[in-house]
Amino acid sequence: MNDPFNPSVLTITSIEGGNTTNVIPSEVKLKGTFRAMNEEWRQKAHEMIRKICTHTAEAGGAEIVLVIDIGYPFVINNAELTNMAKRKAAEYAGRENVEETEMRMGAEDFAFYSHKIPACFFRLGTGKKKKNIISGVHTPTFNIDENAIETGMGIMAWLAISASEK
Repeated sequence: MNDPFNPSVLTITSIEGGNTTNVIPSEVKLKGTFRAMNEEWRQKAHEMIRKICTHTAEAGGAEIVLVIDIGYPFVINNAELTNMAKRKAAEYAGRENVEETEMRMGAEDFAFYSHKIPACFFRLGTGKKKKNIISGVHTPTFNIDENAIETGMGIMAWLAISASEK
């Protein structure tokens, strides 16, 4: 069983099979993602998913082909770097423009770096209510306030300069 303080999520995002209501399809494909904040648990969960899927298929007299792409690891934010980045971002953009978000289950290639060296992954707000730019990422209406690009580059430069001044 997964520890409730060790978040993970299994999401089925696509089901493909058949095209009518009165014929059982010969094949059904399910696609989705599994994300976790602990690599040991993620491997254990993959094994559990394999067992459950295999036993369910066998119980129904079906065959199964299960492919689990390992994907990205979780992001590790180094506490010291993260605290420094928050302080420096507040210096650059104003304290009122820096906020801490809740834990996210996003998948990022940046995570590979964070497993090798101390790292800090931060998000740059790209919405603007005054311009009605309010849609989330991965939605058909997603848009950004392009002024955020200038802000993001400025913060990155400020962090680099600040880090070199140690």
